[in-house]
Amino acid sequence: MSESVVLPALGESVTEGTVTRWLKKVGDTVAIDEPLVEVSTDKVDTEIPSPIAGVIEQILVQEDETVQVGAVLAIVGSGSGAAAPAATPAAAPVVDAPAPVAAPAPVAAPAPVAAPAPVAAPAPVAPVVAAPAAPVAPVAPVAPAAPVAPVQATSATGTVDAGYVTPLVRKLAQEAGIDLTQVLGTGVGGRIRKDDVLAATSAPAQTFAAAPAASKPAAAPFVPGAASPLRGTTEPMSRLRKVLAERAVASMVSTAQLTTVVEVDVTKIAQLRQRVQQQFVAKTGGKLNFMPFFALAAAEALRVHPKLNATIDGENIVYHGTENISFAVDTEKGLLTPVIRDASTLNIAQIAQQIADLAARTRANQLKPDELGGGTFTLTNTGSRGALFDTPVVFLPQVAILGTGVVTKRPVVVTDAEGQESIAIRSMVYLALSYDHRLVDGADASRFLVDVKSRLEDANFDSVLGL
Repeated sequence: MSESVVLPALGESVTEGTVTRWLKKVGDTVAIDEPLVEVSTDKVDTEIPSPIAGVIEQILVQEDETVQVGAVLAIVGSGSGAAAPAATPAAAPVVDAPAPVAAPAPVAAPAPVAAPAPVAAPAPVAPVVAAPAAPVAPVAPVAPAAPVAPVQATSATGTVDAGYVTPLVRKLAQEAGIDLTQVLGTGVGGRIRKDDVLAATSAPAQTFAAAPAASKPAAAPFVPGAASPLRGTTEPMSRLRKVLAERAVASMVSTAQLTTVVEVDVTKIAQLRQRVQQQFVAKTGGKLNFMPFFALAAAEALRVHPKLNATIDGENIVYHGTENISFAVDTEKGLLTPVIRDASTLNIAQIAQQIADLAARTRANQLKPDELGGGTFTLTNTGSRGALFDTPVVFLPQVAILGTGVVTKRPVVVTDAEGQESIAIRSMVYLALSYDHRLVDGADASRFLVDVKSRLEDANFDSVLGL
């Protein structure tokens, strides 16, 4: 008995999705909850698991095709119904036959199929696969079995299956001389990502520099002298990138944006982190960094400065009743902003755990679309890659976004309790607030930033650490 796999509802406001890649092909066996297809929406790229177990008999929606929620994507059955579709992959030997291109009409050559059969049977044909690689490429887009070719090509021995690998990753591996069957993938389902190949490329040459590299994430993925495989190429924009581009342009065109920057001394927070780090790791399982402090300080300040936590609705101003902090996560597919809800009511440990969980699931394409919606204010940590500060873009319908720069130690002038000035080494950071001037004035932005600055410099967080 066959059953239909439909496009499920992927969020309250999501009505359609685009199939970006099939992870299985006709004739493959699929288990319940096993990833079946990747779908892109205007909010998130996600994997759709199979709701049933069986054999894929038909694929009804092709890659790059957009369908409505509830549309049938594929038919999965017990395998008996796969007999007819299975005949399509069986025609694969015809791909070997095109070597003598004299047969322009494969459909009209059912009889010759019997002739190539003996050719495909002998083992010596295996080496010939390398030669037909070029002819196979044009045929791949026509048949659902296209993914099979890349899977075989990833194996140096011809017998080991390295799983699906994107053309970009495959090209990078070939140029670096990396055997993909020997690379451990860190992507969803163990798939090999670009960073895995880069890590494999640099590992032998940087064995002794591995420890220092860990402290400099910006330098880790860069291999001196290795040119990007994207140089001189052209690729279509992903659906997510198109949506980000449209929203960025719409935001800049329809709003009046400017940025105000303050400098903050976070030395006391640095000392607090050092003092409670071991206890924090033991309690939560994760390290305590600066982001939870920035998020909580911003959320608390939003309660006092509602203009920064508002939305313009026509000629009305909607002041939100909760502080839902969106935070930017850099992924291979683009920038995504999961949401920490009611952030002002949480403690440092809760915020840290939510940041770690949401960021990990965002990068693994395991985030639910609704977890990306409902944000009222955004926090972006551009300092994670060493930037002092930037002027982040406000994304509608929000009216403000706070960018945090890199925390660096440098000499500054400090004043003691008696008014005496001296030069000391302090941990400093720039906070840059971009805002929509249609609603927020410079004075509003400054008052908000000064309150955030005071909260961070006082560092009275012991009662809200959550330990």
